[in-house]
Amino acid sequence: MRGLACVLMFQTHCYDSWLRLDLHNTTLYGWSQLGGTLPAPLFIFLAGVSFALVTEKLREKGTAAGAAARQTIMRGAEIFGLGILFRIQEYALGYKWVPWTDLLRVDILNILGLSMMLMGVLCWFAAAANVDSARLRSIVAAIGTSVTVAMLTPPLWTTWRPKFLPWPAESYINGVHTFLEPQHWLFPLFPWSAFAFAGLAVGFLIFTGFGQRNEAGLFALFGAGGVAAIGLSLAFDASPIRLYAGYDYWHSNPNFLLLRCGVLLIILSAVYAWCRWGFAQKGFSPLLQLGQTSLLVYWVHMEFVYGRFSILPKQGCSIPKATLGLLIIFFSMLALSILRTRYTKRARASRASSPAAVAAT
Repeated sequence: MRGLACVLMFQTHCYDSWLRLDLHNTTLYGWSQLGGTLPAPLFIFLAGVSFALVTEKLREKGTAAGAAARQTIMRGAEIFGLGILFRIQEYALGYKWVPWTDLLRVDILNILGLSMMLMGVLCWFAAAANVDSARLRSIVAAIGTSVTVAMLTPPLWTTWRPKFLPWPAESYINGVHTFLEPQHWLFPLFPWSAFAFAGLAVGFLIFTGFGQRNEAGLFALFGAGGVAAIGLSLAFDASPIRLYAGYDYWHSNPNFLLLRCGVLLIILSAVYAWCRWGFAQKGFSPLLQLGQTSLLVYWVHMEFVYGRFSILPKQGCSIPKATLGLLIIFFSMLALSILRTRYTKRARASRASSPAAVAAT
């Protein structure tokens, strides 16, 4: 799924950065931007799923709740730190024309790191002497937190805005940044962290007794649940009942978040089928490869698409030229991913064969 998110991200960023402005009203651009609504939820959702897998393994090993929390929270802090470092790099490379306020912009790495730290706290509170009990408590807490975040988003964007906070702090709540109103293109905790907690619940569900006994059935249920979620979202949107003073379906409303969670569940079910019975079993898969180094290719491609080292003139390309640039980015990032994977494997093999490692074994 991370590989799919990478490909969708590449095409959205490339067409957005390079296409001429007069081509932004074309069907291609419209579909490109629609596809661009999926990578961020996918990355954040999968962070929750991965977090559950790591936590489950730590619990099964008998790791103390405090030690497990420290390990997972520190990983979240590391990702948050990388987000800050990325903003510093972007500012340094764009010095003189990039405003200093961009250093404090809430981007996806920031929210990934914060969400992981919050999930670590939640799993610590949900810990129990019995692994099954801890898992059940974690599922309930994760679903409850996701729903709470979704329901609080509209007022925190409108009538309950924490205007008493400095804008850098408020921006982590609703993405206001330096503007008068919250911005939908930023990544505040509300609503984006809801995807992480939804993924956390899904990850723990995989380890339930039913999930272990009937894996294919569980993922089929995920797909069916996704279809049901989309149907509920559309039904709620068509209802005359409104819970909030301001109704913005496409940005801050829980109904849209429910729809996107439904889409994520359908993708999860389809990717499971593809990996178990489809072409993923027949050899090399570019999507699986990109998914192994998603952070690296995200970081690098941004500079060659949006940054100072853009390989094509920004907002100055035709559709064929921008498409050629997209193909160059895709194959370049795939090559970078392969090199990174091979380097990592060689480094591990070298450490395993070192005299110290041999003596230890």
